[in-house]
Amino acid sequence: MLRRLLRVVLALIALAFLGYGLATNWDETTGAVAAMSPWAVLGAFAAVLLGQFCVLVAWREILAGLGTRVPLRIAGRIMFVGQLGKYIPGAVWAYAAMMDLGRDHGSPPRRTFATISLSLVINLGVAVSIAAATLGSLEAVRKAWYLVLLVPVIIVCLHPKVLTWGLNLALRVARKEPLESVLPGRTVVVAVAWTALGWFVYGLHIWLLSGRSDLYLVATGAYAFAWATGILTIVVPAGVGVREGALVLVLAPLIGTPAALAVAIVSRVAFTLADAAAAGISFVLGRQAASSAPAYADQNGSGSTALTPDRNLSGSPEA
Repeated sequence: MLRRLLRVVLALIALAFLGYGLATNWDETTGAVAAMSPWAVLGAFAAVLLGQFCVLVAWREILAGLGTRVPLRIAGRIMFVGQLGKYIPGAVWAYAAMMDLGRDHGSPPRRTFATISLSLVINLGVAVSIAAATLGSLEAVRKAWYLVLLVPVIIVCLHPKVLTWGLNLALRVARKEPLESVLPGRTVVVAVAWTALGWFVYGLHIWLLSGRSDLYLVATGAYAFAWATGILTIVVPAGVGVREGALVLVLAPLIGTPAALAVAIVSRVAFTLADAAAAGISFVLGRQAASSAPAYADQNGSGSTALTPDRNLSGSPEA
């Protein structure tokens, strides 16, 4: 109860700082939003959706590398519908939802857990690396130099043997069965490549919203830096307020505080709508009769979890 209250308080504090900045620059910020081209806003939304698709392909590649191969539409249903839990205070909800959805489609919970964790590590490593490569000359980012120290750590952790050891340690702590296979190195390379492509596509949405044709690389690095800052603030749901503050910190010296606030606000709206759209589309396209969900034995391991009810081979809860 106390931890949940702390998360809510910190989220409110982050939003309060963002709200103060918005109130101070209200007229200029609303003017900047109104001045945005509708085509730029629509293009930004499309870029976010395309970036999410790239991340989905990387996520599916990791899941397949661990032994569960599902169609892209099923992977989308597991990832996009499940990750809506990130908007609830507490990091466990998205994990629990994706693990349960994965189980419905033949992925043992420990394997889905490993996929989520590895995807997060890869995203964080790629985001920090892009931010360091594109924003090194900006004073605001140089103050957060410690983030760069995460890059070599993450690279070491992505070695298949180190990765498997770390994930199995986490599974033992959670009292779950260990992984039955090591993630192939090729899978890590492919997942990193798709993730990097996704980040450069995400950069398009900040570039379009900023209205500055010369800021594409900076825009990409700015969002990568903001996302990494938000995700590392694990106590705030979906990095609300923190991500926007970091984005304004980077963009304000380049395009002005009101315009930076406008970009941050529209970016958050675009991602929220894209999350909802991706979840809705994936839910419809990924609908699959429970009886067609493959048995665990066909996915190289059965395993069980206490997070969800026991299920029979049809995927439905046992009576």
